Amino acid sequence: MIVITAPTGSIGRRLLSLLVEAAPVHGEELRVVVRDPARLPEAVRGRVEVVTGSHGDAATVERAFAGADAVFWLVPPDASASPEDGWSGFTRPAARAFAAHGVGRVVGVSALGRGTAQAARAGLVTASLAMDDLIAGSGVAYRALACPSFFENLLEEADSIRADGVFTDTVAADRRAPLVAVADIAATAAGLLLDRTWSGVDSVPVLGPEDLSPEDLARIMTEQLGRPVRYRRQSLDELRSALLGYGLHPAFAEGVVEMKRAKDQGLDAGVGRPPRPEVPATGFAQWCAETLKPAVLAAGTAAITDTTDTALEATDAR
Repeated sequence: MIVITAPTGSIGRRLLSLLVEAAPVHGEELRVVVRDPARLPEAVRGRVEVVTGSHGDAATVERAFAGADAVFWLVPPDASASPEDGWSGFTRPAARAFAAHGVGRVVGVSALGRGTAQAARAGLVTASLAMDDLIAGSGVAYRALACPSFFENLLEEADSIRADGVFTDTVAADRRAPLVAVADIAATAAGLLLDRTWSGVDSVPVLGPEDLSPEDLARIMTEQLGRPVRYRRQSLDELRSALLGYGLHPAFAEGVVEMKRAKDQGLDAGVGRPPRPEVPATGFAQWCAETLKPAVLAAGTAAITDTTDTALEATDAR
């Protein structure tokens, strides 16, 4: 039995699609935890067991993890809470349930940065790494998918790219760092969840094929979209003011600012790519052609994404 949390988010829905086909071949059943079952694709509703509720709720995870051999764990970032409450606080009931039900293996979505000089002062990433430690302390075998920022974050700027040819971030224009497509995260998670041979605690970096700077992104977007695209660097003070203006919890907003500062200082640069990654990495040019270009060219249609630049996915409401 494999349990999937957040099955309607950007990563979860891709993972569910992969496992619905692959799990039966491996003799695995599937169970999902979701607040609103109507959000599940109609084609898979009859092929999975559904536990309705939030996976941050103790009673829900007690039901969901009974008899589970493996769990895919993803915390939906909560902008109304502090980072510690949002990640470790949300995860504590699950960590207790992992131990109580003897769950064998957990694969969780986390972030790059462990072991770097910036890790202790990286806001939302620091909170995610603390969540990893909490899960590992429950006694399960654990693999933390250590992710950089997602390509999909750029979908939030599709309107700006379409109207003004501009996208925004806070890092230096020439700061190269890894980026990843959410499809690659889902594929990596699927491989680990179907593999019963691993044990212990470790992190698995999930990286794109090359490090890219905002200048590189602008150049590739210009080539793929057939229109000029340029980068505008936003100050951290400007970012903080914007986040507070949106009504985010002050500690969460500061966590985003601290994360952005740490990324500009090299937070994501502490890990090398494996020479032969198990999952072929999606290149940025390919992702632009397949995903960003249709969004930008959809005139008058706002781009909507449920990822955040925490490199930790947002999904349905808790």
